[in-house]
Amino acid sequence: VEASADGLNWIYSPMVDITRDPRWGRIVEGSGEDPYLGGEIAKALVKGYQGEPAYVNNTNIMATVKHFGLYGASEAGRDYSMVDMSRIRMYNEYFEPYKAAVEAGVGSVMSSFNEVDGIPATANKWLLTEVLRDQWGFDGFVVTDYASIGDMIRFGVSDYYGASVMSLKAGTDLDMESYGFTTNLKEALEKGDVTEKEIDTACRRMLEAKYKLGLFDDPYKYCDPERPAKDIRKEEHKQAARKLAGESFVLLKNDKNILPIQKKGTIAIIGPHGNNRPNMLGSWGWPSNLNMATTVLEGIKDAVGDKANIIYARGCQPYENMEHESFLSLTKDFEKDTRSEKELIAEALRTAARADVIIATLGESSEMSGESSSRSNIDIPAPQQRLLKALVATGKPVVLTLFTGRPLTIKWEDENVPAILNVWFPGSEGAYAIADVLFG
Repeated sequence: VEASADGLNWIYSPMVDITRDPRWGRIVEGSGEDPYLGGEIAKALVKGYQGEPAYVNNTNIMATVKHFGLYGASEAGRDYSMVDMSRIRMYNEYFEPYKAAVEAGVGSVMSSFNEVDGIPATANKWLLTEVLRDQWGFDGFVVTDYASIGDMIRFGVSDYYGASVMSLKAGTDLDMESYGFTTNLKEALEKGDVTEKEIDTACRRMLEAKYKLGLFDDPYKYCDPERPAKDIRKEEHKQAARKLAGESFVLLKNDKNILPIQKKGTIAIIGPHGNNRPNMLGSWGWPSNLNMATTVLEGIKDAVGDKANIIYARGCQPYENMEHESFLSLTKDFEKDTRSEKELIAEALRTAARADVIIATLGESSEMSGESSSRSNIDIPAPQQRLLKALVATGKPVVLTLFTGRPLTIKWEDENVPAILNVWFPGSEGAYAIADVLFG
């Protein structure tokens, strides 16, 4: 509803890649490692976006299932890498969510960056035509991932002209950001390397998508200037975001029933994610308004009112080497703290000494997950580990509120911290959801 209110009628979602390597950055976007669950979620997302029946009104938008195919199985958790597996494993473990989305009537499919059987998905006719269209009966259009026709040059597959020809003949209909089709297909037609029928087929599929959306009947179907103020960030949407965030959390541990916390005494929020607005939004949050989210500190204060005293300390830097430019660019309003680690931990321990219970807001920063954000070490970042050990050593009850876009190796944490709540990156209303769960 909000996307359509902003004038969009086609989106790059759902991402349904199965992955079983937690080092891969884009695990944060998908539905996990189980093909059946992934397929059920894929179907629900397609129906939610497109509606049942599809595209009846201007709140129904066209979905794009991505990234076809096998993108989440790249070698060693490295993004954009090749995939090499048997056909049995492809069909049994990795194809199911894409197929489920097709069966649900998804309007478009995005091809992936990786190779399949040594051929880039963008130019893989077996994948885009034989499997997707001939075996599964897909009747929508195929769009490349960002500039992937051009990437085939870098991969050593072909030159710009050849990559464009190969992609069209494989079953690609829309070239995203490579400009290979507009630059090369006229020449390719004149040389006889592509046929007019192949170009017509791609054009027809794009026109059919617009027809399905109802844009031939009303070109301005999604252009209502009154809708943004009425439909974006409306109260019922915020309540839904809060409810869904809370239902997504995973209580990993709760020794001696430390949770739920009582709304009394002094509660300390300690950690670099406790007062960090942009980090609540997680991967792909950066194109949006980074100030829309409530911080954990604000959410907890709002939840307890005057029943308890809430105190806060940053405690440490989110990770080593804070001068890294990507952190500053993605979390613009989260000020870089120039104090030393010793000073930050000392402040945290003074804060902890005044508290009855400590909520440790630790884990990954949002830019540690997502595209081109693979990690070879999936521990909690080292400065946070040192802070957490100092907090546990105080003897005060500690609740680790864990932010993450992937499974982390938390062996020490499991052995030494009494309560662990995995909150992922919970979104704009996530702070209120965290309070809902922590206080029962």
